[in-house]
Amino acid sequence: MIFATGKAAWAAKLLVLGTLGVGACNEMYGDVMGDGGVTAEMLVGAGADHANWISHGRTYDEQRFSPLDQVNAENVGELGLAWYADMDTARGQEATPLVMDGKLYLTTAWSKVKAFDAATGKPLWDYDPEVPGETGVKVCCDVVNRGLAAWGNSLFLGTLDGRLVSLDRDTGEVQWEVVTVDQSMAYSITGAPRVIDGKVIIGNGGAEFGVRGYIAAYDAADGSELWRFYTVPDGNEGGESPQYLQDAAETWNTEVLRSSDSIGGGGTVWDSMAYDPELDLLYFGVGNGSPWNQAYRSPGEDGTGEGDNLYLSSIVAIRPDTGEYVWHYQTTPGETWDYTATQHIILADMEVDGEERKVLMQAPKNGFFYVLDRETGEFISAEEYIPQNWAEGIDENGRPIFNPEARIDKTGQPALVMPGPLGGHNWHPMAYHPGEGLVYIPAFEAASVYAPEENWKPDVARGFNVGFNLGAGDLPPDLGIRKEVYGTVKGKLMAWDPVAQKARWVVEHAGPWNGGLLATGGGLVFQGNSSSEFAAYNAGSGEKLWSFGAQTGVVAPPMTYTVNGEQYVAVLAGWGGAYAITADGHLVNDQGPVRNISRLLVFKLGGEAELPEMRELVNLPLDPPPSRASAEEIALGKEKYARYCAVCHAPAAVGSTVLPDLRRSGTLGNARSWEAVVHEGILKDNGMVSFADSLSKEEVQAIRAYVIARANEDKALEAATTAEAEQVARR
Repeated sequence: MIFATGKAAWAAKLLVLGTLGVGACNEMYGDVMGDGGVTAEMLVGAGADHANWISHGRTYDEQRFSPLDQVNAENVGELGLAWYADMDTARGQEATPLVMDGKLYLTTAWSKVKAFDAATGKPLWDYDPEVPGETGVKVCCDVVNRGLAAWGNSLFLGTLDGRLVSLDRDTGEVQWEVVTVDQSMAYSITGAPRVIDGKVIIGNGGAEFGVRGYIAAYDAADGSELWRFYTVPDGNEGGESPQYLQDAAETWNTEVLRSSDSIGGGGTVWDSMAYDPELDLLYFGVGNGSPWNQAYRSPGEDGTGEGDNLYLSSIVAIRPDTGEYVWHYQTTPGETWDYTATQHIILADMEVDGEERKVLMQAPKNGFFYVLDRETGEFISAEEYIPQNWAEGIDENGRPIFNPEARIDKTGQPALVMPGPLGGHNWHPMAYHPGEGLVYIPAFEAASVYAPEENWKPDVARGFNVGFNLGAGDLPPDLGIRKEVYGTVKGKLMAWDPVAQKARWVVEHAGPWNGGLLATGGGLVFQGNSSSEFAAYNAGSGEKLWSFGAQTGVVAPPMTYTVNGEQYVAVLAGWGGAYAITADGHLVNDQGPVRNISRLLVFKLGGEAELPEMRELVNLPLDPPPSRASAEEIALGKEKYARYCAVCHAPAAVGSTVLPDLRRSGTLGNARSWEAVVHEGILKDNGMVSFADSLSKEEVQAIRAYVIARANEDKALEAATTAEAEQVARR
């Protein structure tokens, strides 16, 4: 296949705009948008508005590219902090701010909203939807929120507990709110809504716990639901059901879907969307199965996983006016590894075999980079962007050639599979530079042990419902083994050529779970990382040109805007998200503890603001009570910990810095206090609810016994490590 990216056309367009200068662009499009607020024409034409950032990915094509070039490869070394604002939540920060009329709007963890003067940082208003603390136990991957949508003079927010809220952009006052989910179930919203012609579109999450996924549209004027698109069947599809669901039902064991063991099938639409106004197609990514293990979700006659299970792990195109199905492409048929297709979707135009094609690009969790025809859904190409072992390749029809040993749902045996459930690329947005013809990917390399859980049954009350033993990959208290494993986990900034389907350059980061991306007309790519750094790279070569010590891990994507002709670059900093709370804390701490100091950081050329001095982060020493429980009680505790606790407090009880490290808990030495927290839920307002519906008091104490045993193992390991270091120092 022969590809071309249309660089010449893009360069000509940029040359015309460049001759006008930033100030002239602001005169053409303006910092001020007018009394009518955001319109359909503005959203469709957002690419021409260089001053504002009015939609989640800046433009409907979600390229996250800004033509602004006042800050460029020649002068980025002069970039300095213009202002900063501390947030009032110390959890993961993943949002992309919006900027309109010289005002900046953002969301924080716990679905809070704040408005600032975009030039000075003066606070204007804030809104707290008062999400109940116990909602935190219903989310897999931290209490995060990724941003807002704008229409007219309103802002739209999806809250963690499943509400859609309309706010007055000038005051932050609530105009209306609707509940979009069944709040008795483990649904959640962490993604940013989108607005298309007065319709607010939002999905939801919760497939790890047990829900049926869908995406829906609501009237921007009053919040009334206009349509709902379910992504998986419920097993009761008949002649009156939409044809796409009847077709999907043919790929499932519908008897299980209808049974008491069904937990909804999954397929939540928790993040990515893109829109082509010319084709009038809305594209969205669909998530993993519920449970993950297909042998339990959709077994064949032999009891192993069977069927493609549409529309799990699929990219789907629909009509935004009606929710009518148009086409789909499934990246991972019969998904069994948590290989979602909810990752960032980018739309662009490129030449294929001498023909101009409208393409859609995605790097989903499964490790392959896909290029599709976005008009028809036709498969064009796919190549692996990270090492993987679940597939031997992608065939000419776009279907994976499975590695039989990786199909643990069929073998029933544990397997080390690359990538693991965090994927080769997670939610962190990519960026596309049309001038360079490159897609920038925040890539991630980490394998995981998938071990089927024997005699698994769903628990809709609490805990992960994945059908695998999440403790199977726990590392032993052996520093050598741990370091060897840590060395295989990598984070990268990768410049990917979608034409040649290969990397043009790669930046190796010190650790995994690095930030989303921004590309600019100044020849720059901006990214934060887990090493508490925010940096700018040459878009063509990957050379690091500038960096700033952010004092906290940065996972959110940057954005840029102008006020009065001056360019600003902004990023929301604050360590958190799935990896930060579920990864082995030793893995995080191998590069030093990564703390959360949640702040908005805003930069400009010549900025002279300074962050306050950072206090040293010191972990409390491990000082657990002696381990006196029987081996049987500790084994029971390990089993229950893996299912009910590891998702928040990390595997093997080795916590990091975002949520409490249970090895250091003050309740560890007091059985009654431990029971009051875990079984009675006295800390539910902090998110630690009662697990009485899922765990007996004896099982709660078994978990305590397991954590005590683990804490003693690691205390001994730390002592041995310290003694070894002192011995080396004396030589």
